Amino acid sequence: MAKSARRRMGVEERREQLITVALDLFASRSPEDVSIDEIAERAGISRPLVYHYFPGKQSLYEAALRRAADELSARFVEPREGSLGERLLRVMGRFFDFVEDHGPGFSALMRGGPAAVVGGGDVPHATGSARATIDDVRQAAYEQILAHLGVERPSARLALIVRSWVSLAETTALLWLDGRTVARAELETQLVHDFVALAAVGAVADPELADLVRDLLAQEPSDGLFADLLTRLVTLVPEAPAAPQAPAAPEASAASRVPQGPHSSHTPHVSHTPHLPHAPRAPEAPRV
Repeated sequence: MAKSARRRMGVEERREQLITVALDLFASRSPEDVSIDEIAERAGISRPLVYHYFPGKQSLYEAALRRAADELSARFVEPREGSLGERLLRVMGRFFDFVEDHGPGFSALMRGGPAAVVGGGDVPHATGSARATIDDVRQAAYEQILAHLGVERPSARLALIVRSWVSLAETTALLWLDGRTVARAELETQLVHDFVALAAVGAVADPELADLVRDLLAQEPSDGLFADLLTRLVTLVPEAPAAPQAPAAPEASAASRVPQGPHSSHTPHVSHTPHLPHAPRAPEAPRV
């Protein structure tokens, strides 16, 4: 029986295969725990052949990093359908899908890779290229959120808010991976709430941003995520204290000091009564 010949791959096809294999391994384990030998075995080729396509593990790691970055950036692309709250929630759902499917790889991506080994070594680390790749992901997310807001040239305050929110989503996901102590669905909703809360706080000091926030809230359904947040916040606000009583008119104050008869139910705090009748004046003593 003739033995089937292994199909030969072209250069680009083999490179793509190695990137896919490496990305799959990096998704389940930290990059420093994955060896070139393991990548070669999984790809069904020899170790020297891996080096034929990639100079070293660092270059293969960066190629896998770029693939992961492109996939993650695509998670922020969302059709302009439905309210902003609904769109952001769908984005967060896809974002956490990626985080959950590529836990260690996501951590390595967002943290720029493991620290370099002093004196060299075959361990990936955060090179300028890797950091640029991560910055590209953050920039792509930033631009997508601005597009959802319908803003081409954001004010300095709005730009800061959007970038802060992208950073918050990243940090929240990293902390969630460490212990998953909060349900994923709750975090997705919380991040949507965080966005509108950041925008509302910024709007207090920025009239242009205030107009944008008003427009966004006006477009939200009454049972939407933003309305839900407002309802929850109202329950946290204590009841407003009673407004202070206005000072009584001078005549009323004078009347309140006139002694009453023995059967009067007068109390010393009647000056707040708006229609309290004036007490009669005592007759003046005759002049001598």
